[in-house]
Amino acid sequence: MDQTVTCVPGMEGLLRLRDLPSFCRERDISNPGLQLVQNETRHTVKARTLILNTFEALEGQTLNQIRKHCKTVRAIGPLHALLRAQGPKAPPLFPSMSLWLEDRSCLTWLDSQAPGSVLYVSFGSYTVISRRQLTEFCYGIVNSGKPFLWVIRPDLLDGEEAVLPEELALQAEAQGRFVKWAPQEEVLHHPAVVGFLTHSGWNSTLESLEAGVPMLCWSFFADQQVNSRFVEGVWGVGLDMKDVCDRVVVEHKVRELVENEGPRRAARAMAERVRESVNPGGSSFMEFEELIDDIRSMRACTL
Repeated sequence: MDQTVTCVPGMEGLLRLRDLPSFCRERDISNPGLQLVQNETRHTVKARTLILNTFEALEGQTLNQIRKHCKTVRAIGPLHALLRAQGPKAPPLFPSMSLWLEDRSCLTWLDSQAPGSVLYVSFGSYTVISRRQLTEFCYGIVNSGKPFLWVIRPDLLDGEEAVLPEELALQAEAQGRFVKWAPQEEVLHHPAVVGFLTHSGWNSTLESLEAGVPMLCWSFFADQQVNSRFVEGVWGVGLDMKDVCDRVVVEHKVRELVENEGPRRAARAMAERVRESVNPGGSSFMEFEELIDDIRSMRACTL
């Protein structure tokens, strides 16, 4: 699984087999997921414009490869940051897009924590893990000694209730806070948060980059394996922790993330690049303006 993949244009020498999207591990070419990706790729190259939620400073090399196959590519992300950059014209600062009811009391709890001390943990809306993996993660986080805010959805475990061993649960509750769902953007912008243990979904990745919060990545499926590799191997804004991890690995990685200045410094620098891209004159701002012009010209042609 650590064999280097050399046939992906723009990513030569970077990706390993374990970093490829989960559907690449399928051996049956008739697999529905693989067929979906194949069909979407065929349609993509025929599109008049490909609109992507990313930005030049983040994925310029990859975007250049995509432009060789698509007519027009508009990189207008991060979209949530572009929206916020509109200032007074924009909707409320943190509009809720969640699938679950947010527990906003966690923000009050964060207010009571020291600046730069809390590890935020969330595996997104769809990740499903085993009871054993949940327990190992919890032991690792508790043993690190770091305060934490952990989102545990009611359906996080596959067909089971997310219940921890009693002694571990008592230790964890004394050290951190559990919620069913959190207002993630606000949490990531809170000064108490020092790092983000994430599944590396693209929305979460962009939100963390925009907030300047380093990431500890445990990818689950689809593009998340590639995202987590880029977090450590290209952008340097966190650590990549793939596949099955026991409590020893988790504890070590949490300590490394929280106590290492390198990822924090890189994350702050990346947050500045995000701001530059979405502000007037920035790459995403200009691409969005050009996209609007494209749409207007298309509409004019139909009148």
